[in-house]
Amino acid sequence: MDIKKILSEQINIEGVSQEEIYNLITGTANASLGDFSLPCFRFAKALRKSPVQIANELKDAFGGCSVVSEVQAVNGYLNFFVDNKVMSATVLDEARAENFGKSDLGNDKTICIDYSSINIAKPFHIGHLGTTAIGGSLYKLYKNLGYNVVGINHLGDWGTQFGKLIVAYDLWGDKEKIEQGGVEALQEIYVKFHQEEVDHPELTDQARAWFAKIEQGDQRALEMFHWFKDITLKEVNKIYKRLNVTFDSYNGESFYNDKMQPVLDELEAKGLVKESDGAKIVDLDEFGMAPCLLVKADGATLYATRDLAAAFYRKNTYDFYKSLYVVAYQQNLHFKQFFKVLDLMGHEWAKDCIHVAYGMVSLAEGSMSTRKGNVVWLSKVLDAAVAKAKSIIEEKNPDLENKDEVAEKIGVGAVMFSALQNGRIKDITFSLDKVLNFEGETCPYLQYTYARTNSVLAKAGNAINAKAVPDYASLDNAESKELIKLINRYPDIIKDAAEKYEPSILSKYLIDLAQAYNKFYFE
Repeated sequence: MDIKKILSEQINIEGVSQEEIYNLITGTANASLGDFSLPCFRFAKALRKSPVQIANELKDAFGGCSVVSEVQAVNGYLNFFVDNKVMSATVLDEARAENFGKSDLGNDKTICIDYSSINIAKPFHIGHLGTTAIGGSLYKLYKNLGYNVVGINHLGDWGTQFGKLIVAYDLWGDKEKIEQGGVEALQEIYVKFHQEEVDHPELTDQARAWFAKIEQGDQRALEMFHWFKDITLKEVNKIYKRLNVTFDSYNGESFYNDKMQPVLDELEAKGLVKESDGAKIVDLDEFGMAPCLLVKADGATLYATRDLAAAFYRKNTYDFYKSLYVVAYQQNLHFKQFFKVLDLMGHEWAKDCIHVAYGMVSLAEGSMSTRKGNVVWLSKVLDAAVAKAKSIIEEKNPDLENKDEVAEKIGVGAVMFSALQNGRIKDITFSLDKVLNFEGETCPYLQYTYARTNSVLAKAGNAINAKAVPDYASLDNAESKELIKLINRYPDIIKDAAEKYEPSILSKYLIDLAQAYNKFYFE
């Protein structure tokens, strides 16, 4: 029930659009001042009247509607009191509908979302939690709003690290051990390579030679490359399944090997490329940025080149309305450079490419380094969360059926929610004790509240349908009113979270909703 729309349609102010009035109407924090309020200060200059006079005149002119029980003009504000019976009946009827919160806002529009983007043959670690959780959440939000959404896992599947892995495998690898141990076994020989490389620099040359063979299409080199990739994807897809995160494309860096030259040719043709110490760059000095590096002096391409090629491919393939990149804020400069180059190339759709930055996720132990081996595997964090959740269940509800299934939902949910409950740009220090607290603003608290609502419904059974006409007038206490107002906000919350690329808006709303329900339950 869009009460703001109903109210704005009843208000006429000379020279002011209904859209502007709609946007100015807000919910009130103080129930004594009504449920919604329109501040009239914005209109004073244009109308040459005081806000108090404007509010009084609007009150007298308000034609009334079934949803409003009273209108007051107070100190330059026009305050509306909503008829509780009408609102309760309308909101609860709407909330029962299967499509509640859904819309056709995104019909015929495509949004590409680049998220997670794990590195092949490297750990899927706790640092990937932010991009995976935020990207996965945005994917679902936009789907809910009717957009055609393309989830893209831009795999890090190119670079000299594959040459290093081949050298490491030939020296210290064991096929059976790696088949069984997966990425963790690959990580062991990768770390050993870097340890040995310090005293044996010739290993670096061997790694470069093997990567060159991959680029040249050498049969064994490509077989090893695809083997490493298959091992990684088989393992990470198990994690994605646990997280309930999906993708529509796994086109990674290697996919764009044959798509970069046309981009470089266009840059050259438009006079944007300069040489600097043998490297090819786009000079961005006049925009207050360091140059965008395209090709190194040795001819190797860089991230920017591949990202440019990927952007063109995605625009040509999906004709996106927006293309989102869910990547940590440390890459802010890279995306500013990348988007500016697209703009300088004269492509109007550059403005539709958006960096959805987020803060870092870490444990109290400190930073992570793949080369040194001190990483925190996300799968192990999930396992630890599930184990802790099960121990809590054993203590509080030892007779519960399906303990393992419930513990999995609580543990994994707690980890994912921890990355979504605060503003995405905020750094997070992860703590199992904190995220598995059943009394704080956590996922277990939401899950417990959800279980409580289902328990109420189960106990009520068929009695819920006993009355042909619900007694909405009985929902007249403060707790009922607050809960209904929150339920009514749900569709707007979904839109707001999507428009601001901020899943935490939905997370915080759910906490507020759960708290309001529990207050209603006890009162």
